[in-house]
Formats: sequence, structure tokens, C-alpha cells
Amino acid sequence: MSDNNSAGDKILFFMAGAGIGAVLALLFAPKSGRETRELIARTATDSRDFVTNKVTEGRQMVEEKGRQIGDDFTSFLDKSKEAVQRQKEQLTAAFEAGKAAYREEKGLQNE
Repeated sequence: MSDNNSAGDKILFFMAGAGIGAVLALLFAPKSGRETRELIARTATDSRDFVTNKVTEGRQMVEEKGRQIGDDFTSFLDKSKEAVQRQKEQLTAAFEAGKAAYREEKGLQNE
């Protein structure tokens, strides 16, 4: 094995090994063939249900995080727009005050 295996690969290998070990343990257990087959079928069904539930939970978590990120981004955009609007208003007010002061100064100089 290389050092570049991800955690997902390791988990997959562990699960596969555990499954193979469980099947071998069942095959060598002192039960009848029918009982063993029923146990294997029941275990497979339970495992399938478990994986399906985990996938559904994962999907729901991803959707929830996606909505949360979308909401956070929308909130960020709204706050940014408000900040830009405030800056624009402040700059406009400063510009108008400067123009008024200039006009006043020009008016005083003409008299």
C-alpha cells in the first residue's frame, strides 16, 4: 500500500475486510446451512438498510449545509450592499458639503 491512500480508502478496506471476516465466521459456525443463509440474508438486508440510512443522513446534512452557506452568503451580500450604500451616501454628502463650502468661499471672495 502506498502512503497516498485517503482515509476513505482505508475505511473501505476495513469495511470489506470486516464483511469478509463476518461471512467466513458465519460459514464456519456450527449452524445448519439454511440457518446460516438466513442469517447472511438478514445481515445483508440490515447492512443495506444501515448504508441507505447513512447515505440519506449524509445527503440531508449536505443539503442543510448548502442552504446554510447560501443563507450566509446572501446575508453577506446584503450587508455588503448596505455598507456600499452608506459609503456612497457619505461620499455624496461630503462632496455636496465641499461644493457648498466652495460656493460660499467664492461668494465671499466676490464681495
